[in-house]
Amino acid sequence: MVRMLESTSLEMEERILQELDENPVLEEVNPESQHEELPDENRGEEGDGQYDDDADFSMSDYKTDDTPDYKFNANNGTDDDRHESVITESSSLHEMLLDQLRLKRIEEDKEQLAEYVIGNIDQDGYLRREPENMADDYLFQTGKQVPDDEVRKAIELVQTLEPAGVGAANLQECLLLQLKRKKKTLAIDKAINILMENFEDFSKRHYDKLMKKFDIDESTLHEVINEVVKLNPKPGGSIESSSDSSSVQIIPDFIVETEDGQVILSLNDKNLPELRISDDYASQLQELSTNKKNQTEDSRNAALFIKQKIDSAKWFINSIKQRHDTLRRTMQAIIDKQREFFLTGDETKLRPMVLKDIAEVTGYDISTISRVSNSKYVQTDWGVLPLKSFFSESMTMESGEEVSNIEIKTILGECVKNEDKHNPLTDDQLSDILKQKGYVIARRTVAKYRKQLNIAVANLRREI
Repeated sequence: MVRMLESTSLEMEERILQELDENPVLEEVNPESQHEELPDENRGEEGDGQYDDDADFSMSDYKTDDTPDYKFNANNGTDDDRHESVITESSSLHEMLLDQLRLKRIEEDKEQLAEYVIGNIDQDGYLRREPENMADDYLFQTGKQVPDDEVRKAIELVQTLEPAGVGAANLQECLLLQLKRKKKTLAIDKAINILMENFEDFSKRHYDKLMKKFDIDESTLHEVINEVVKLNPKPGGSIESSSDSSSVQIIPDFIVETEDGQVILSLNDKNLPELRISDDYASQLQELSTNKKNQTEDSRNAALFIKQKIDSAKWFINSIKQRHDTLRRTMQAIIDKQREFFLTGDETKLRPMVLKDIAEVTGYDISTISRVSNSKYVQTDWGVLPLKSFFSESMTMESGEEVSNIEIKTILGECVKNEDKHNPLTDDQLSDILKQKGYVIARRTVAKYRKQLNIAVANLRREI
């Protein structure tokens, strides 16, 4: 049951498919047929657990690999039912580089060394190993000793391949490799000089120092910056992301819609089939358990086998129902707590809420609420959001009112967004602005929230 709570809708669909495959007693309900959902709790049990048989039955009638016919809605759903995963097939970075290398038609020993170099490139496109170490490993793996200079030449060869910047040892070299392939202009030449000689000052945005040292005006420096920001800091990243992890859309577990001031909740479980116990197997167990005459070992084993499978199916069906009820009850409690947000989409309306708050409302353990909220998503009128985004700590305003730290982060983000980019706000200044708005926040707390929002320090946000 715990594993089911942690599972997403897609994972549950896969789990049900597996259970249907492994348990022949379990089958999907056909909406058009009229069947009882479950046999009676004591159906198939009589005579202190003794199961009889008539001469027509044997173990081969029950121990079969054939599962009941079933058809998953997942194969018949439409785009309106849910967002399906999107898988993109693509060659890996290494394969792409090897294909280009083979077109070079170089000597076999040089090609083998270049292939070895390519094998050491990481998923971002960087070669973060020293030539000397690579030469030692190449000797160990192939038994061929090559000078360090030959390894460097192989690296230079790999660096001529696409995408530009691949095979660089660090970010500085990666950007320079890309710049050197561009058509020569004043801005490109200056960019190369600046990155070669003063990469640290450029990365820290010490623009005044750079303009003075390289004798350039603000307009030229602006052109240099524009050229650099167009470059790819991870030349292998986009290729690897499409081949390694597939392009997968998030499938929400809940759907929350608003209509006429009402917040309506539904579970995104249209693709989870309704299950029941096979009438055929239940009937067979009934016959075996009621006939106490002419008992055989095969008949007792057959009855025991079917009963075990029925008990397992009952447990599985009941666990799915419990999961459904737990998810719905937990999500409804979150909606009740955050009603204003669901109606407006305004993040400043999010109220402080911790796992304990929902646990107290639902009567579940905190660990249960944690499992439900972990890796679950909800589709709202304002986008698809992770459940954990609704949980936040509280902060006390000067008025004594408790507000969510999400509200403070939202205001902080707006302050940075609207700041003067030539003179960005420091953490002290941001703290003062928040205090003016009634939020008494220390500078170190501002710095913590800024980092959580992936906002750089003021010096790195400055533009010319």
